[in-house]
Amino acid sequence: MTIEITGNWNKGFALDLHTTGSEYLGDDQYGNPRFNTTRSEVGQLLYDLKYRGNKTVIPEIIGKIKECITGIEKFDYIVSIPPSKTDRPFQPVKLICLELSSEYKIPFLHDAIIKMKSTEELKNVTDISRRKEILEDTLSFNAEYDLKGKNVLVIDDLYRSGSTLAVVTDLLYKKGNVSCVCAVVLTKTRSNR
Repeated sequence: MTIEITGNWNKGFALDLHTTGSEYLGDDQYGNPRFNTTRSEVGQLLYDLKYRGNKTVIPEIIGKIKECITGIEKFDYIVSIPPSKTDRPFQPVKLICLELSSEYKIPFLHDAIIKMKSTEELKNVTDISRRKEILEDTLSFNAEYDLKGKNVLVIDDLYRSGSTLAVVTDLLYKKGNVSCVCAVVLTKTRSNR
């Protein structure tokens, strides 16, 4: 199930929804809510990679990308959205980009977009314009790269409001002078908040 995502990029797609359902089970002994969450196939693969550290699912994720998205070989570069949590033992999106880079023989620019400070505060910000404002103050384009006139594929794991992808796209167009930005995200939330 491919879902089109629209924004300031040329074309964008999510491979599937992240979750297909969530049932409230009550609170645990510490007062935290508990849920029985069901995920899409891609959502489960992402969950296994990101939260269970299961790197063996990467070939399956790449297979899903290849199954759903055509024309990847036409891009000049692959760029990833910087991670929100930098203290993970490994960065899931970076590993996926490295594998795509190897598969399609397209250079992966892991530091084309630089995070200048933490985005932890975004977790509790639901206002899209405020999220974008914070991100514009947090992300920058790495001027070491000459991307003028190039076609760039941006990869991320989860699409929620689209504000991060919009800011990254703006940076690539305005600072990187790219010709075309297309986006592939693994999963999309059921709401856009």
